[in-house]
Amino acid sequence: MSRQPPPAIDTPREPVTTTYHGEDVTEDYRWLEESSERSREWTAAQDSRARAHLESLPFHEHVRGRVEQVLKAESTAYARLTRGGSSYFALKTQPPLQQPLLVVLPTLDDLGGERVVVDPNKIDESGATTIDWYVASPDGAHVAVSLSSHGTEDGTLHVYDVATSELSDAVIPHVNSGTAGGSLAWRHDGQGFWYTRHPAPGTVPDEDLGFDQDVWFHRLGSNPNDDERDLSGVFADSRITENFLSSSADGQWVMDHAQKGDGGEWQLFVRRQVEGSGWRLVADIEDRCIRAAYGGASLFLLSLKDAPHGQVLRMDLGDDEGVADAHVVVPTGPVTIEEIAATTGRLWVVDIVGGPSAIRCFDHDGTALPEVASPPTCSVESMTGLGVDQAGWAVETFVSPRRWWVQGDLDPEPRPTALDTVTQVHFTDIEVERVFATSRDGTRVPINLLSRRGTPQDGTAPTVLYGYGGYAISLKPWFDPSWLPWLEQGCVLAIANIRGGGEYGQDWHHAGRLATKQNCFDDFIACADHLVETRVTSRDRLGLIGGSNGGLLVGAALTQRPDLAAAIVCAVPVLDALRSELSANGAFNVTEFGSVSDPAMFKALRAYSPYHNVQDGTPYPAVLFTAGELDPRVQPHDAKKMTARLQAASSSEQPILLRMEHGGHGIGQSLDQQVGEVAAYLTFLFDRLGASYRS
Repeated sequence: MSRQPPPAIDTPREPVTTTYHGEDVTEDYRWLEESSERSREWTAAQDSRARAHLESLPFHEHVRGRVEQVLKAESTAYARLTRGGSSYFALKTQPPLQQPLLVVLPTLDDLGGERVVVDPNKIDESGATTIDWYVASPDGAHVAVSLSSHGTEDGTLHVYDVATSELSDAVIPHVNSGTAGGSLAWRHDGQGFWYTRHPAPGTVPDEDLGFDQDVWFHRLGSNPNDDERDLSGVFADSRITENFLSSSADGQWVMDHAQKGDGGEWQLFVRRQVEGSGWRLVADIEDRCIRAAYGGASLFLLSLKDAPHGQVLRMDLGDDEGVADAHVVVPTGPVTIEEIAATTGRLWVVDIVGGPSAIRCFDHDGTALPEVASPPTCSVESMTGLGVDQAGWAVETFVSPRRWWVQGDLDPEPRPTALDTVTQVHFTDIEVERVFATSRDGTRVPINLLSRRGTPQDGTAPTVLYGYGGYAISLKPWFDPSWLPWLEQGCVLAIANIRGGGEYGQDWHHAGRLATKQNCFDDFIACADHLVETRVTSRDRLGLIGGSNGGLLVGAALTQRPDLAAAIVCAVPVLDALRSELSANGAFNVTEFGSVSDPAMFKALRAYSPYHNVQDGTPYPAVLFTAGELDPRVQPHDAKKMTARLQAASSSEQPILLRMEHGGHGIGQSLDQQVGEVAAYLTFLFDRLGASYRS
């Protein structure tokens, strides 16, 4: 029998009314947005209550022990493969170490020469410091690394000598953020670089620190205070510009692919690397160039203009050329182009078909080259040029871990590298099935079902439905060991490819953003109903899980269909859709969600905002909310306010819990934090969905 949590915590109701376009909207818990002593005390009490309840459940220690066993199993995995000179660099995950390491390798065929360059676990033994990103110099002699702590994503740039692993330059703060990210591009001689930087505290009001990211230039050995601002204010609203810098492998060019907020509006700037050159615009917002890749003397552009599934353009790099001078080398077709990469002799195209990936290869004129084989229902990630004549990419599936492949311009076919994921965690008994639900407007929505072979489809299997649906982010097949403790108990994981993602291209994304956001919720609800109707599970054994934008998704499902599921995990969520744009990252998200300043968008936001659609006296299901006190992407008070509102409104006896983390949005979490979080999710779901846990 499930235990009930400790008594509810007293939460004062203090009504505050805001008027939007003549409509009064009243809420009772805005005081939880305050950074006050009473707000902190309330939050600490809620967190203690949630942890005490979860830890009191009979099988909690067994679940946590199994999660720790899986996530801390001795293993190795590699990510973000790049090249500098004749050396290769990658981030290496190696449990039980808390954070990934930056390693350098002389070859991809043998790991014997691998060496650690930067180890955050030694820099900070608490495990709170992580590598945001790194960029190796063209000769591989130096590597620039952004480091941040406690999930803040407030990155400080460090330059390391690769041979000695020692710092070789002054550190530069505020090069990365949870709002605009960060990037860097080396000059061809390795003696300087262009980089992103936010204003320093004290130079602007605190509420503006996450805005106005500019591009600066730094010379090694110089004082960062003498650095020059090199590119600024490229958009009409430069406040929410996100700059993505890169240098061409031949050392001739540097590019800034700049995005206005998070809504997919891009501009593309290039400049020669020689002194005295200036930036020039080669593609504007209306050109819809969402990706760009250097290839010899050419620049390849993935454009959505008049091509919702994407087409690849080629333009010669020179002093006057722009996208108007480009020509189509890979025309649009029925399959969506997701990524591109190029070498001196080849063009690589990654396609996405509703979630799974495939690779095509062409010469620079668009003539198809031999097919690149890949497993069925796989994910192709991190397609990138490695120097001028080699490309690399990673492949994984729901049941097989990541493996890195490379192919040179003269190689007849791709070859596997030694950068295999080595793990003791195996999904050999797990099957994957792809089915389709029908949404309210008739749209077919894919669902990926993962379950142990022989799991009955008679409505008895506890099942969790996961979704996201935003920013054109696609839920592709990925190997996630954290779900093994769930699957091995005879439970089912369902992953929905709903609208708002990029699984079927621009139209799929646009059908789930701004005023059409309700389609995301309709799709997800249809997927949940499909699982019940087809007897994958039953209503009282169905759970929902989502984080960030996915937290908004499950929050909307909760308020629109309280009967939909028996338990919900709502992680680092956006839940107050009317006030989220007032936060720093919320301003970046207006391009995806819209603004209450627009009457039509206010109406849409008010209609689905989970916090504003909780109804008193409704028997809500069990909900576990999580939030990070230092989260730079979603304000933790959204989860706090929703917790208070649901606890006051629900007429059921189901627990409404709030678990807080001293950290951020989950990015850069320590391994111990991951273990604690996954164990909390699974303990809650096992308990509320009636799963019989066998240790």
